[in-house]
Amino acid sequence: MAFISAFDVLGPNMIGPSSSHTAGAVAISLLAQKMISGPVLKADFILYGSFAKTYKGHGTDRALLGGIMGFETDDIRIRNSFAIAKERGLAYTFTTNEREKEVHPNTVDIRLENEKHDVLTVRGESLGGGKVRITRINQVEVDFTGEYSAVIVIHQDKPGVVAHITKCLSDCNVNIAFMKLFREDKGATAYSIVESDERLPNEVISHIKENPNVHDTMLVQI
Repeated sequence: MAFISAFDVLGPNMIGPSSSHTAGAVAISLLAQKMISGPVLKADFILYGSFAKTYKGHGTDRALLGGIMGFETDDIRIRNSFAIAKERGLAYTFTTNEREKEVHPNTVDIRLENEKHDVLTVRGESLGGGKVRITRINQVEVDFTGEYSAVIVIHQDKPGVVAHITKCLSDCNVNIAFMKLFREDKGATAYSIVESDERLPNEVISHIKENPNVHDTMLVQI
């Protein structure tokens, strides 16, 4: 029998009418924002399913934009996301895709570009009750809930890299809660996602990057 907490029943503290369409949308964007370094200059959103149908009425657009600017689900500034984005010089677009049906009904693709012109693409799903799942990073299929602090390591799929990552975490006294490996193909680009039930020390990133097969790292603190 699945465990149901009071949080699941009552839902999150939030601004907006829907835990799926507003709180979940904020959570997805906030996770995406934490994956890219520095201020975001441009954000493009593609909405699917019920997100595409009701995003204006349920404030999903404001919620997604608020998350990109670092707002939490209960931040009253979400109501003024458009004006704040304009003040900050954040460019954004919203488009809908109602042709693709083989997706979760509350799905969004987000493309972010920062001031260094680094680009990150993320697909997220809002599961209800404010819970979310990241299912794609830079076109690689992943599974990441954002309920724990995590380090995401983009690396070549070669022997010894995963062992290097776990050693770096151990050397920094990090207790691993979950670890998953996702890859495009054998020997190709892989994503190792390591989640911990405690905040991760910033220095773990520099240690992990010492391996020449590591391309990039993302630190997501919860």
